[in-house]
Amino acid sequence: MIPTDAALTVDWTQMPTYNTIMSVAAGAAMLTIVDLGRRLIRGRPVHHEGYAVSFGVLGLILAATGLHMTLTWPFAKYFPFDDIIFGEPSLAFGVLLLGGAVLLWARRGAARHAASGPARDLADAVAPLSIFVWGLGLSLIAIAIAGLVFQLFAAPPEEPISGAFASWPWVEAIFMSGLFALGGVGAILFPFTADRLAERERFTPLEWVTGLCLGLSGLAFLLFGALNFFTHIGLVINTMPR
Repeated sequence: MIPTDAALTVDWTQMPTYNTIMSVAAGAAMLTIVDLGRRLIRGRPVHHEGYAVSFGVLGLILAATGLHMTLTWPFAKYFPFDDIIFGEPSLAFGVLLLGGAVLLWARRGAARHAASGPARDLADAVAPLSIFVWGLGLSLIAIAIAGLVFQLFAAPPEEPISGAFASWPWVEAIFMSGLFALGGVGAILFPFTADRLAERERFTPLEWVTGLCLGLSGLAFLLFGALNFFTHIGLVINTMPR
């Protein structure tokens, strides 16, 4: 949330902003995880190398930008809380994706021929990370609560589209907090879903809810991030020093 005085100017050289690509990458990663899980459960062919590359690309983007934001706090002048909200979860998610890329690549042959099946084999391999994933889910819920309590995420009137709701900060607070909460629920349920993952004809209720939470939040983050490539460019143009 940037101060909303009538003559708002921002020195963007002192505040690099890249939560646009963060949002797109995080959303794409969530959707990719859901797609991989769906294929494993249904027993459909999985190109492990392709998913490994996908996780690696998205993980590199999130880990690099998240690490920079976490260590340097580029938003400190105007909204320092966003360095925590976007930086740390992106760093954690990015590193997890990089780990997943290594795992998929290393086990691309073994997973196909595992006696317990590819789904169960990969689920057992990621099981040690369950505690960290569960903790990240709780962290996302905490961010969602903070967004509602402190009415975070409100865009200034100088930002196109989102700025139309500047007089009602609770609108974007509810929207963004809802996305974080939905992703948080998916992350909290993920370890329990993976623990029961196996090939079957239809999804269990737990698998269905987990996939729905991750899929809906992933789609929303991807679309919202893509939209922000327009709105953030407009914000920069409207607030550049004249």
